[in-house]
Amino acid sequence: MTAPAELLDAARSGDAGAFERLVAPYRGELLAHCYRMLGSLHDAEDAVQESLVRAWRGIGGLDERGFVRAWLYRIATNRCLTALERRGRRELPVDLAPGTPTAEVSWLEPYPSAESGYLAREGVELAFVAALQRLTATHRAVLILREVLGFSAREVAEQLDTSTASVNSALQRARAAIGSASQTQRAVLRELGDEAVGEIVRRWSEAWHAGDVDAIVAMLTDDARYSMPPVPEWYAGKDDIRAFLLRGPMRVRWRFLPTTANGQLAFGTYRWDDGERRYLPGGLDVLTVRGGRVAEVTAFLTADLTRFGLTAPGTRA
Repeated sequence: MTAPAELLDAARSGDAGAFERLVAPYRGELLAHCYRMLGSLHDAEDAVQESLVRAWRGIGGLDERGFVRAWLYRIATNRCLTALERRGRRELPVDLAPGTPTAEVSWLEPYPSAESGYLAREGVELAFVAALQRLTATHRAVLILREVLGFSAREVAEQLDTSTASVNSALQRARAAIGSASQTQRAVLRELGDEAVGEIVRRWSEAWHAGDVDAIVAMLTDDARYSMPPVPEWYAGKDDIRAFLLRGPMRVRWRFLPTTANGQLAFGTYRWDDGERRYLPGGLDVLTVRGGRVAEVTAFLTADLTRFGLTAPGTRA
């Protein structure tokens, strides 16, 4: 295996293959970083691609062999900051301010966390990423680089071309804006244990397969929320959700395939189409679990389910 120092030397000499091998270990975490910053998988992929092009063009000026990762994050963060100057933040329906013109809303997208390594999966839960979108771009970058990725204040200051004092001040403001974080879904699921989590997955999918609205509602917390971006309307509480399910989703047959998204339990959903005589993609439901019950369902109606390792079920009715 070629040492990173040798790869860097070769890349600086114009070896594109060496450059690809040099940056390959960082692609997954860079994608997750850009997703946290931008709230969109598609925008994040564009930002990573642009960042790597810029890195390749500037590789000849990188002299410090031990700082490849920090250098890549500097480029990627600045690409994200530039992108954020051109558009507003991304939203979830439950976070929209009353009266917001929904035609102007850019919606938060789900993240296929299973595609990346452990580091990339950290800090991508929906609630956290949604909260990040409400920070200024610079505060967002500082919080992610310091709290999620563990860069020092000095390193972040170098990446953002600012002072350590400014970084520390921005971090305090970002923490205050986001508030105290609740227990992460990773911790919640680990505390429940594999058997209990498996039981939630089984019961939830079986209830939907059977069209059993009572079983679905029984698994909800009293204050559960249900949203379906890009539809702006959302529902709160068991009665509201039950009424919505009965007048809409429960009128067709469903198949739910378990997966993960944003480090949370998720299901690819497929609705039966009589005309096509097969199940068609219906969206990606990301679940937030609390106390062994489902506290929130965010159903991303336009998600590409193939990105989450799913293929459509068979045509059996």
